[in-house]
Amino acid sequence: MPDSEHHFLRKPTNWKALYFYQKAEALYQLTYAFKERFLKKNDRTIDQMVQAARSITQNIIEGSEDGITSTEIEVKLNGVSKGSLQELLHDYEQYLETRGLVQWEAGHPRYDGMMEYCRRHNGVEDYKPFFAVATDEELANIAISLCHFIDKMIAKHLANLEQDFVENGGIKERMTAARLGRRQTQNQEISALKARVAELEAEVTKWRTWYAEQQQAGKP
Repeated sequence: MPDSEHHFLRKPTNWKALYFYQKAEALYQLTYAFKERFLKKNDRTIDQMVQAARSITQNIIEGSEDGITSTEIEVKLNGVSKGSLQELLHDYEQYLETRGLVQWEAGHPRYDGMMEYCRRHNGVEDYKPFFAVATDEELANIAISLCHFIDKMIAKHLANLEQDFVENGGIKERMTAARLGRRQTQNQEISALKARVAELEAEVTKWRTWYAEQQQAGKP
């Protein structure tokens, strides 16, 4: 990549290292396992939930990749992820409500332990042991907790993107700064060359004067 590009392209985000992406991938795998165990094959909610869970991860990835050239696109795609999160959250809450199951909230005996686990654990492997043994109430509540954590983490990420944009601008501003920086460097190089030429011209004039004086004095 040419040096000039480094001045205006944003540093790519390593989306695999983002904790909210890791939690989102765990949420997708959990949702897939959930629909396999607890939703009837003809239930239209299946496609809706799986697609929403997949949309969360895919838009995080695409936002991180496209964010190299456009903060605006990264913000937009992460916003899409938040929208998909809300859809999936609603589906899990609705599942519990329509089946007379309990949504764990503060005060429920298992709420604090579940929240602490979801706060501290990010990867798919942390949640996979529950996929085949947990009840639908347990898996749905874990999914709901992950939705809330991911939503808050994406919101914080968006705030950081906004701050970066305010401080450094978008690609147009970076390209302008890069051009101005290059122009300033070129001007400095030209000034240095002009100064060197002036020195050389003065040196030539000096030797020409000396040579003329020698000729007038009859010296070889």
